[in-house]
Amino acid sequence: MQRRTLLGALAAASALPLVARAAAAAASSPSRDVLDTPAMSSPLAARSALFGLARSGARIVAVGQRGHVVFSDDAGATWQQANVPVSSDLVAVSFPKRDGVALDLGWAVGHDGIVLHSADGGRSWTRQLDGRSLGALLVAHYEKSGDAKWLGEAKRFAAQGAENPFLDVAFQDAQTGYVVGAFGLVLRTRDGGRSWQPMLHATDNPKGLHLYSIGRVGSEIFAVGEQGLALRLDRDSDRFVALTLPYPGTLFGVTGNERAVVAYGLRGNVVRSTDAGRTWAGVATGVGVGLTAATIDERGRIVLVSQAGHVLVSRDDGASFAAAKVERPVPAAAVISAGADALVLAGPRGASTLRLS
Repeated sequence: MQRRTLLGALAAASALPLVARAAAAAASSPSRDVLDTPAMSSPLAARSALFGLARSGARIVAVGQRGHVVFSDDAGATWQQANVPVSSDLVAVSFPKRDGVALDLGWAVGHDGIVLHSADGGRSWTRQLDGRSLGALLVAHYEKSGDAKWLGEAKRFAAQGAENPFLDVAFQDAQTGYVVGAFGLVLRTRDGGRSWQPMLHATDNPKGLHLYSIGRVGSEIFAVGEQGLALRLDRDSDRFVALTLPYPGTLFGVTGNERAVVAYGLRGNVVRSTDAGRTWAGVATGVGVGLTAATIDERGRIVLVSQAGHVLVSRDDGASFAAAKVERPVPAAAVISAGADALVLAGPRGASTLRLS
């Protein structure tokens, strides 16, 4: 796969118009670099395309098209727009927790290799990394290591400038976090994003497949992506090792708890492991479209949502799923619990709330 076809590949893989629409929007003002243009204030920001959700304490934060970040302090009833220094499309956001409570520290990632940081619960954001500096960072790291193979790959990334997006971010605490993205990009920080270390050399991904999601499940870190690629961070070797799954298609996300890991993706496919990813089994969903996001609700149930508006709920740690009754299905790119029996969804129509029975 050629790198220039990434946006088309993402849109085709998910069958959602989200990435294609975002790419068109980013290209609509070719004379203005989105990395130099702050996100425009808009009263309709919460109704524009939104791709990622996270919680900072009681606050819900959503990120999306043209650098829009909106936040709600009343479970999605009303939204305010945050100050963002770029208008790159943002696709994922993460707030780590301490003792089960999300901190005010957050990170968001997206197109143009952007990594943003918030120290006030998502109300304002600053730039920590972008695609202009990413190539130089990769080259410097692999020049120092003396690894000729990965130095060549780093130089190829550098030659492409800000072309390649980050697609997900996960922080396990206020200091340690990971970003993943196109063509196997994996970076880690251990100082809250002040510096980043490439992990291309420490990832079992010889084809450079896109990584769509990374997250902590129980005590383990998992990442998933194209062609059934699933990885787990092995602490002894400090390496992302490949796992063997029964499904060879694209996976969009991973969720679960200390008892089970659940990965989900195209055509309603779900796979589950109860032994930290050593073995997996398929789980029937009755859904034939892409499952795009997941959350754990207030009751501890695993909830999956689809690009067509399905909401699937598991009460047995992902061993089975049942479809929730939804009066008006809403295509979803992200979902998060919003209190007892309530969800906030984000997608091409912006943010919306849904009650579960």
